[in-house]
Amino acid sequence: MKRLLIALVVLVGALLAADYGTAALAESAVSRQMRAQLALTDDPDVRINGFPFLTQAISGDYRSIDVSATHLSVGPLREVEVRAQLRDVNAPLSMLLGSGPKSFTVAEADGTVRIDADDLQRLMPGVTKMRIENIDRGTVTDLVDEGGRSSLLGIDLDSSARVVGTLTVPGIGEKEVAVIASFLLDGRDILIVPQDVRIDDGHGDRLPLPTTLVRTLSDEFGLRISPGTLPFEVTPRLLRPRDGTIEISGTIENMTIGGASPLAR
Repeated sequence: MKRLLIALVVLVGALLAADYGTAALAESAVSRQMRAQLALTDDPDVRINGFPFLTQAISGDYRSIDVSATHLSVGPLREVEVRAQLRDVNAPLSMLLGSGPKSFTVAEADGTVRIDADDLQRLMPGVTKMRIENIDRGTVTDLVDEGGRSSLLGIDLDSSARVVGTLTVPGIGEKEVAVIASFLLDGRDILIVPQDVRIDDGHGDRLPLPTTLVRTLSDEFGLRISPGTLPFEVTPRLLRPRDGTIEISGTIENMTIGGASPLAR
């Protein structure tokens, strides 16, 4: 009995090692193909979900694969992060591990692109030390109580944020400027629309400004970004500030990796 148990343990260990080893080889093959697809300098992170892996590999059908990459150049942007979950992937193991060209299909994928504050700052000459902060209902209520427009109470909090940056304010000098901005989609373009502009008075308070100065500073922070085609040809559906970044999400269907271009919906 003891020998049988030892044999079973050895067998299970061997199967697990084979499963993880084969999964690692397949993930590496997918990663290399994604590197070419996205024109990356480094291989992206790839994780094939589901256990055991070998049962999926034998059929060539994978329930989901997670892909993530950073430092992508997209249009005028230089530090884009992309994450995607590929679902119902068809990729024969012999093709993945073989020496020939790699091509596999994806029934559906959720793609998310993130743009950080440094990338935004690069597009706003004269602005430094930029950051993006989430806001809540209390934030806009306080601004209105402090002299802000009552229309602020009607902005969509899910697609709005406070953008803070330092720049030279005409007639005042270098100041930290805080802008409540709405982030909107216009087709594939990203719009940043200032709704409220304040400057730091040096004592931690952010003061309302004269209308003429608000217009001048709004021009500094207002922006249209035309990134062109996003990674995986994601068609933007949802845009929201999140965790100090701008996050754009979309769904892709009937995508071919390593062959024809993906179709987005």
